[in-house]
Amino acid sequence: MSFVMEPMTAPSPAADDSAPLVQAHDLARTFDVSAPWLNRVLERKPRQLLHAVDGVSFEIRRGQTLALVGESGCGKSTVARLLVGLYGPTRGRFIFDGQDAHAAYATPQGRVLCRRIQMIFQDPYASLNPRWRVADIVAEPLREHGLMSDAHAVKQRVGELLQSVGLSPLDMIKYPHQFSGGQRQRISIARALATHPEFLVCDEPTSALDVSVQAQVLNIMKDLQREQGLTYLFISHNLAVVRHVSDQVGVMYLGRLVELADKATLFSRPRHPYTRMLLDAIPKLHDTGRARTPVQGEVPNPLNPPSGCAFHPRCPHAHARCKAERPVMQDVQGIRVACHAVEEGRI
Repeated sequence: MSFVMEPMTAPSPAADDSAPLVQAHDLARTFDVSAPWLNRVLERKPRQLLHAVDGVSFEIRRGQTLALVGESGCGKSTVARLLVGLYGPTRGRFIFDGQDAHAAYATPQGRVLCRRIQMIFQDPYASLNPRWRVADIVAEPLREHGLMSDAHAVKQRVGELLQSVGLSPLDMIKYPHQFSGGQRQRISIARALATHPEFLVCDEPTSALDVSVQAQVLNIMKDLQREQGLTYLFISHNLAVVRHVSDQVGVMYLGRLVELADKATLFSRPRHPYTRMLLDAIPKLHDTGRARTPVQGEVPNPLNPPSGCAFHPRCPHAHARCKAERPVMQDVQGIRVACHAVEEGRI
């Protein structure tokens, strides 16, 4: 798969000098997935806790894009829901523009924060109400947040939003089933932009779309970022897409970040063995005669993760320390990586 796109970066002269817009500090979310109390008593089973996200930290500067990648079930979507307030954190903080976001979500001022942070969901077929016309779908945030009440002004704004994502104002009288998957996702983007947000959390926004349609949607998102100075958290399992849209890339495994670096460095000099496995599995245009190297092994049961480094059962560089001691994120030549083998200079 290939895309003809420029990196999704908005011009922001003061970005390097200013504080990050988005700061996640040791974010964690644990879910109690135990059987009902009586069942546990009769069957003598302990409580079961799922550590979906376990100590994730990162920063995103204004106008930049951080991509989170990893296999299904690694906690990427849970991070997305933590940032927009759909989940509360079990531990840690999310700081948005210097403000503790989760503390603000619980107050009346949280509505103001919700206007500044919006989310684009993965499935455009499930995220749009099939009984509503497009005009009502896109206008819902305007009415919900009390930004507009005049019917004519709302209609005009909806038309502008549809045009900004490559649709026609005439489409506002239609229903979602009258659109293709790519067009539905454009409607979702228009809805997310209705409140003039600064930060968009994009949870695999193109994974349900055909390859050619993915490129169209990603190009629209790139143009919008450049024009409006948007900041993105872009979640994907597709490294070919991530390579074109991101400024920084974070690699997640079983709820933890194992590597975080700028895009150029991560794709040219990956350090963590898991990152290397993911990159080796990507088809190469000029290596058509060489077989791809699939990611070895299977993801462990998240309810019973391995001791020490969670990746050690699949890692060719694992030794006794990896099985006993969980690595912490450290700065190694401009890359943040959690790996004993990298720390010890063995790879």
